[in-house]
Amino acid sequence: MDLTLIAADSPLAPWWPLIAAVLGALVGSFLNVVILRFPPRLEWGWRQQAREFLALPAPADDPKPPGLVVARSHCPSCKAPIRAWQNVPVLSWLLLRGRCAACAAPISWQYPLVELATALASLAVALAFGFSLQALAALAFTWALVALCGIDFRTQLLPDQITLPLLWAGLLLALAGVFVGPAQAILGATVGYLSLWSVYWLFRLATGKEGLGYGDFKLLGALGAWMGPAAILPIVLLASISGALIGGLWLALRHRGESKPFAFGPYLAIAGWLYLVAGERLVGWYWNLIGL
Repeated sequence: MDLTLIAADSPLAPWWPLIAAVLGALVGSFLNVVILRFPPRLEWGWRQQAREFLALPAPADDPKPPGLVVARSHCPSCKAPIRAWQNVPVLSWLLLRGRCAACAAPISWQYPLVELATALASLAVALAFGFSLQALAALAFTWALVALCGIDFRTQLLPDQITLPLLWAGLLLALAGVFVGPAQAILGATVGYLSLWSVYWLFRLATGKEGLGYGDFKLLGALGAWMGPAAILPIVLLASISGALIGGLWLALRHRGESKPFAFGPYLAIAGWLYLVAGERLVGWYWNLIGL
């Protein structure tokens, strides 16, 4: 099945990587909003549901957090609204030298990093898949994973509102054979979910502690739906190695050896994205490295 949307000799083709990068930067700006605002809205909703279940009145000092789209962005320190020219991805942060234009309070590095990472990842997708249905699907996949990375890194949550649509999208795309066929997608989702589910229960039975969250199972199941069962082991190995190295160093520097919960989701997301974009090259490089 031909998944190409424009011919390689089309006038638009040479511009597609740049278009994808610019679009990725703009989407990255919105993903910053999702990363910061979505978890408080989830927690507020959970409190509301708990009060309804227990028949408790809603307190006056628990207002609903701002929405993702309608509420205008503002400085967290002085509450000054962010003007349009101050909201240009990456460039505004550089022009403002990382400080609020109104009160000079520092602006978190998260904003330009998320925007730049999303732009570069979108560029890589455009270069890997060209202008095709695969590229459009991979861009949506990339943006969802960026949001999950940021949310899990900050709050250790992997919201069902993102992981489950990602899972269903992978299964639906498999009907058209975009990345894998239906059988491979179903097997990948099943193997992905059950593999970490089994590790969770074995660890819990052995230690009495929870070593993983249910969001990790769902995320790996979603990755399996997009890439099939053959991707599960490389993704888990890559996520484990990068998590041990990067996460261990981060915890050592920030917490000085204290026992702190560890978010595994970002490393699963990064490993899954790498496998989608360059899985065959990564596996080939690994076999060459070990001499097979």
